[in-house]
Amino acid sequence: MSETRKVIVDGVEFEVQLEGEGTEWKATVEGQTFSIQIPDAAPVSKKKRSGGGKKKKSGTVSANIPGKVVTVEVNEGDEVVEGQVILILEAMKMQNEIQAPVSGTVVSVQCEEGQAIEANIPLVVIEPVPEPEAE
Repeated sequence: MSETRKVIVDGVEFEVQLEGEGTEWKATVEGQTFSIQIPDAAPVSKKKRSGGGKKKKSGTVSANIPGKVVTVEVNEGDEVVEGQVILILEAMKMQNEIQAPVSGTVVSVQCEEGQAIEANIPLVVIEPVPEPEAE
């Protein structure tokens, strides 16, 4: 499991990328990776979705915080796979890899390198690959 969390250490806020399961975790802060252990860690419960059906993921990529686009790794027409890095965003003095939320074709790139962006503004739009219908 991997997730990004904000933490405050001695009054300073950091964005931390956490990866791991159970008691063994890796935390990446400002480009440095640390191994951490949480001896009494309880298993992380999965969030339950209502409705019973699969939730369709959006192909619209936006940043949840304002920042500056460092690099754009894709162009319109490119094929991407879910999890592929499509751009790097600098926010709070950290470079964050923004990944494709779905596999598909890039239909629109609405940002460029060096551009300052606001939170929740579409940056890249991906047309998802149609999922095969269940029989």
